[in-house]
Amino acid sequence: MIAPQNIHKTFGGNRVLQGVDLVVDQGASMVIIGGSGTGKSVLLKCILGLEQPDKGEVLIDGQNITNQNRADMLGRFGMLFQSAALFDSLTIWQNVAFRLLRGRQKRPRTEARDIAISKLRRVGLSEKVADLYPAELSGGMQKRVGLARAIAADPDIIFFDEPTTGLDPIMAGVINDLIREIVTEIGATTITITHDMSSVRAIADHVAMLHHGRVQWCGSVDTLDQAQDPFVDQFINGRSEGPIETVR
Repeated sequence: MIAPQNIHKTFGGNRVLQGVDLVVDQGASMVIIGGSGTGKSVLLKCILGLEQPDKGEVLIDGQNITNQNRADMLGRFGMLFQSAALFDSLTIWQNVAFRLLRGRQKRPRTEARDIAISKLRRVGLSEKVADLYPAELSGGMQKRVGLARAIAADPDIIFFDEPTTGLDPIMAGVINDLIREIVTEIGATTITITHDMSSVRAIADHVAMLHHGRVQWCGSVDTLDQAQDPFVDQFINGRSEGPIETVR
């Protein structure tokens, strides 16, 4: 379903991506791990079309979309941003129904509100929050709203950028469980970026580790602990000593 091939991206003299190859099967949950600055977010932006690769191709469902206008393709995507990225001036239901209220997927306002409330219920929020504003909700509730917005248009591809950042362990577990349930329920293909190993183990079918702009290791989550790759071993166990350089 998603296959970036030989992706290169440089900013100034900083070679962020240096030939990334990845295959994400239809309906699979791929989690990308790696240290800060290894190119995880840049790769996601190249797939979404927010950044143009210097070299390489992005295939979606076998179609090369690298140099295409992404307007039609974006309708297939859902996105949960790291900080939820809700619009402060819009009510909760308007945030969830943002895509449904405009553009090619525009629905009548009443229908869009009904869909938004349905998606809020799916992530464990009642209709009572629909007319509140983001500032009136806790961080965990805002993250749930972001997840409801990501699935509002029933996308077949969803991206999650650090879905549990800033949440306490209990709420992080709740979000992980919701993501896994919803992804399984709707059969979406997903790519998640995270540093949180509990999230990796909760939501991944497959894991890819980026290091120095390349895929260092890729395999099923069940084989992660037996990867026998020193970079993977150091990262998943949080060791300061190993091949991954740390700033001292």
